[in-house]
Amino acid sequence: MSAIEVAFLGTGLMGGPMARNLLKAGFKVTVWNRTISKAEALVGDGAQLAQTAHDAVATADFIVTMVSDGPTVADMMFTQNLAGAMKSGATLLDMSSIKADEARNHAAQMKERGLFHLDAPVSGGTRGATDGTLAIMVGGDEDVFARAKPVFEGMGRPVRVGPDGSGQLSKHVNQLIVAVTIGVVGEAMLLAQKGGADPASIRQALKGGFADSVILQQHGERMTENNFVPGGPSKFQLKDIDNAMEEASHYDLKLPLSQQIQDRFITLCNEMDGGDLDHSAIYLELLKRNGLETS
Repeated sequence: MSAIEVAFLGTGLMGGPMARNLLKAGFKVTVWNRTISKAEALVGDGAQLAQTAHDAVATADFIVTMVSDGPTVADMMFTQNLAGAMKSGATLLDMSSIKADEARNHAAQMKERGLFHLDAPVSGGTRGATDGTLAIMVGGDEDVFARAKPVFEGMGRPVRVGPDGSGQLSKHVNQLIVAVTIGVVGEAMLLAQKGGADPASIRQALKGGFADSVILQQHGERMTENNFVPGGPSKFQLKDIDNAMEEASHYDLKLPLSQQIQDRFITLCNEMDGGDLDHSAIYLELLKRNGLETS
């Protein structure tokens, strides 16, 4: 694996630990981040530090992008022309969460340049990024996926879900399930508390049953402990819901539960200034809705 060179662009909350796991897996990793100190933190783990994104991608076999949204990816790759700095036959692994249509467009532009592209958003939050257990949803050509699979496996569990854009479509689906589940877990924890039961004991009692989930155990605990330090910021959860609802509009689909949770995250992010809080902070919107204060 040491012969495979990976450029990692975007070494923030998620990207930093993901790049660190690639280093642990034996890849040669060059890192770049707009805030250079976030990339410098990986030098002690063996990463090469690039002063510019163009320098980072110049000799890489695979370029991983882990940035905020689709316009940022497009600006980097095509406006700033990082694609033009990539060597022939290199592959872009876009692990950012963007719109499915944006991913399809980016794939087409990369192919026009004789380059390869996979859209590969992730789920699992900062804990999954740190532990190397991310769920990685990949869209693109099968043979390209086969070549990239060892890189993905350094960060988690990759599954190819279909052609270009399918990875992002899978992430849209994932985020709708996550958002709606976080919402109902908050309602369950509030009901438990108000009824006089111990939420922690309820979570323990439900382990292994049909209602059990990572969200129940992790975010249910966050809610009852009022711990909203971001693992997955609410503003990104809202962005992902927005992307999913836009995709649904292409097919004239009505998704009532998703619409309700979208409205609630809009309130949390825009009216309650909660965009930088963890997405489990939707619990705070629930408290406000009920005229309650945090305990």
